[in-house]
Amino acid sequence: MTTIRYFVAVAHFLLAGWASAQTPKQDKLLFGVAYYDEYMPYERLDKDIQMMKEAGINVVRIAESTWSTVEPHDGVFDFSHIDRVLNAMHKAGIQVIIGTPTYAVPTWLVRKYPDVLATTPQGQNRYGVRQNMDITNTHFQFHAERVIRKIMEHVKGHPAIIGYQVDNETKHYNTSGANVQALFVQYMKAKYKTLDVINKAYGLDYWSNRINSWEDFPSTVGSINASLSAEFSKFQRKLVTDYLAWQAALVREYKHPDQFITQNFDLDWRGYSYGIQADVDHFSAAKAMDIAGIDIYHPTQDKLTGIEISLGGDMTRSMKIDASNRGENYLVLETEAQGFPQWVPYPGQLRLQAFSHLASGANMLEYWHWHSIHNSAETYWKGLLSHDFEPNPTYDEAKTIGRDFEKLSSHLVNLKKTNSVAMLFSNEALTAFNAFSFGWGARKSIMMCCDPCTMHSIR
Repeated sequence: MTTIRYFVAVAHFLLAGWASAQTPKQDKLLFGVAYYDEYMPYERLDKDIQMMKEAGINVVRIAESTWSTVEPHDGVFDFSHIDRVLNAMHKAGIQVIIGTPTYAVPTWLVRKYPDVLATTPQGQNRYGVRQNMDITNTHFQFHAERVIRKIMEHVKGHPAIIGYQVDNETKHYNTSGANVQALFVQYMKAKYKTLDVINKAYGLDYWSNRINSWEDFPSTVGSINASLSAEFSKFQRKLVTDYLAWQAALVREYKHPDQFITQNFDLDWRGYSYGIQADVDHFSAAKAMDIAGIDIYHPTQDKLTGIEISLGGDMTRSMKIDASNRGENYLVLETEAQGFPQWVPYPGQLRLQAFSHLASGANMLEYWHWHSIHNSAETYWKGLLSHDFEPNPTYDEAKTIGRDFEKLSSHLVNLKKTNSVAMLFSNEALTAFNAFSFGWGARKSIMMCCDPCTMHSIR
């Protein structure tokens, strides 16, 4: 796909995605977990559902991590894990959110198209970790669209599904290879029209950085011009906005009117959720969603402050504004139940956290995840259940939350907040701060509580 065709396609999907995005009516609180049948060391789906019902869990999120399971070979599809979970959950009266599985690419795709792996300032990524791909790569986009469509065609009529999550904690992953640089040049041409305007706006006469021919436009990777680098960062954030709108438009072709589309946006990370996510313009990206979602991870035990929950809630409530200029309710798609060993909550803390999310305007609380994983990279991240799958104090406390959510749902769903203090922030200002750091170190972020009516990103 040429750069011109790429932007035409993006414009089409942006219009299709944004024009149809609307907040679905929610009439009850959702309490749930991420559930991965394909990760299980042995068969226990029925037992898991029994324990979920006892805990008052009424929703699960599935499928966002398993492209290589759904499509084990190029063009060969296997939906058996999705089917068995959908059918079992529906029989038990538990609703399901389906995720598109595009944030972790299968081995066969990288073998066939090595350029799918993003090139960053550190060189080309290697296979293994998640989120290592170039979201603008045409081979990636072709196969991502195909697997999304195949899943949607297969599941679209299933009565258990209440919504869809597009991708997962999406960012631009610092993709900056030759193809991305070419897209950036097209972006700059469209924005500034002439090189004379660019040279003047960015002060490119400094150190002979002046550009006198479009063919000579250099890669931004080596730039010493912080203003030009900041514009490239803004462009990278736009790649995320366009990519998520593209996925949302694909899903919208198949979803029913009473089903929603969301994304689990995340914050910056300092061993826990902290401050503004520098790599995503949440407010632009959320326009293509029916309802905003967030992942919030925070210290517990003696270090539980509530700041992360308040920040994440205020941020996410501000991503979507209703007709009366009030922040809309949102979904907590991920938060920890036990998490790191030092995060296993003291008695009563899980309840405190749960109701704190509701107090910020959450209509759903979902733990990542139901069970601890028995191998690979996140083995010692504890789910609601630990490796033995047995009831534990955290699970027992979750049962009280489930009962209370059910009892209080009609009173606490769609809860509204009135704030008297507002915070204004700018992704661009944060980029500039990180570029210069003023002796404070790189990647500083902002921790704040905000008024959803007036919190906006300067763009």
